[in-house]
Amino acid sequence: MTTPAGSGTGFGSVSWWGLSPAVDLQAESPPVDPDSQAETEHETPELNVLLLGSVDGRHLLRTLARAALWPRRRFHFYVLENNLEAVARHILIFSLALEDPEKMGLQERSETFLEVWGNALLRPPVAAFVRAQAGRLAHLVPEPDRLAEQLPWLSLGALKFRERDALEAVFRFWAGGEKGPEAFPMSRLWDSRLRQYLGSRYDARHGVSDWDLHMKLHDRGARVIHTREFRRWRDTGVAFELRDSSAYHVPNRTLASGRLLSHRGERVAARGYWGDIATGPFVAFGIEADDETLLRTSNGQPVKTACEITEHNVAELFREMAAWGHPRAAEGDPEQVQGGAEGSSEPAAPAPEPFTVHFLSLDSAHTLHHKSCYMGQFQLLYVACGMVHLLSAELGACVAPGGRLIVELAQFLVDLRQEQLQAFSSRVGELAQAAGFAPQSGGKPSDTFARFYKAGDSAPGHEDPAVESGTPPPEVLAPPLEATDPPSEDRTQPLESGNPPSEPLKLTSESQASLLEASVPPTGSQAPKSENQTVPPETKYPIPDI
Repeated sequence: MTTPAGSGTGFGSVSWWGLSPAVDLQAESPPVDPDSQAETEHETPELNVLLLGSVDGRHLLRTLARAALWPRRRFHFYVLENNLEAVARHILIFSLALEDPEKMGLQERSETFLEVWGNALLRPPVAAFVRAQAGRLAHLVPEPDRLAEQLPWLSLGALKFRERDALEAVFRFWAGGEKGPEAFPMSRLWDSRLRQYLGSRYDARHGVSDWDLHMKLHDRGARVIHTREFRRWRDTGVAFELRDSSAYHVPNRTLASGRLLSHRGERVAARGYWGDIATGPFVAFGIEADDETLLRTSNGQPVKTACEITEHNVAELFREMAAWGHPRAAEGDPEQVQGGAEGSSEPAAPAPEPFTVHFLSLDSAHTLHHKSCYMGQFQLLYVACGMVHLLSAELGACVAPGGRLIVELAQFLVDLRQEQLQAFSSRVGELAQAAGFAPQSGGKPSDTFARFYKAGDSAPGHEDPAVESGTPPPEVLAPPLEATDPPSEDRTQPLESGNPPSEPLKLTSESQASLLEASVPPTGSQAPKSENQTVPPETKYPIPDI
């Protein structure tokens, strides 16, 4: 069996990382209207952003890190995912980014983030950190008062009670509720996915990975990804090898998710790895940089690899984020921060405005417009390519007049052919128009994402989406530092203690199908595999006892 290009099986059914560069959401949003703020001049303007499928929080982190370049605004991020494991990773990543610098230094935080975010296997110290944080979060989720006290930036009020219970179960699994590596044998699961994906090409997998890298990713703008690092990730799932390779042997439980499979004629719930095995986590932070020297080439070859660029970008991101977690520990200029207290002539740096991350119920995309608190509420709507099927007129009604829409395109999904990418882009334009948006004019074309503005308002012709975001003036939009996630096909409840849930897990093939059907109707061998299809025993492991 050979998996044909265009099948879409390589990006899996669950998204764990972005497949295009992170974007500053404030640069993409409309500027503050002075007239609308005239009566509230003593209040800080708010920016309300709705994100569908943002997956790992990279957009939010970059927006907060670059907030100092813009006029002060209070951020409200409304995040809607299609699985609770992604919500749990959001919370874990933000907890790590806002960790007290006195407890965890900048380098340690950056390396821990990279391993938890993009590696299938962890070092024992990082795995211990995940267990400790997951145990803490498992105790906070069912106690709203303690949660608001210790994590004031987090709001779970929109989640249903059963979703909160399932979220707690996810954290307990991460904390080691099921002991031993056999609870989640990542190496075996990764190899099983790879064998199923490549089929008869498995023995030539190095040649396949080299072809995908040089003929697809490099041609689409990701030339800094090195052959050695991409091949290592394809073989083992370890993208960021910051220590000796022998140090990575503990399964990364944050990449586990549940799914219904067919086993001996019955539908059973199983936990496994259903994420990306084709593109990798290099694109989100590793192919663009504010420091242009990182992108230099010598004899036509990049001097830095995607891993090195990612390490630099994440370290700078966390350095700028220090002001949000603990203003006194901001590393930019400690003397300036403490100057007011010491009687120095330097004024104390003002603390940034607080922000809130609101997590919405998994199936609420079609019902948000029924609530008056969301109607016309958002200045910016972000839709990942795996969630395009949710774009509708009802969802568009939640965007304020003059608001913006960003839709991630499938540029870095190596399974899709060029004609499918073009057809998908055209389909995105049709869906956006039907939802009440019009293409944004004035910027150079982008293959990474599409921009629109809310129709019925004057077109923002003076704004240029292609302006360099390194020094973003308030009246323009930033360049395509966009990030997305691969399409997800199933919305599953996480498993607790290895047992199937008491009610059938909700599955939807719309997420993965939205990408393929929007581009070209799959026929024959191009059609994505059905949820009910029996898969190899290794992929189904472990199957709980009924």
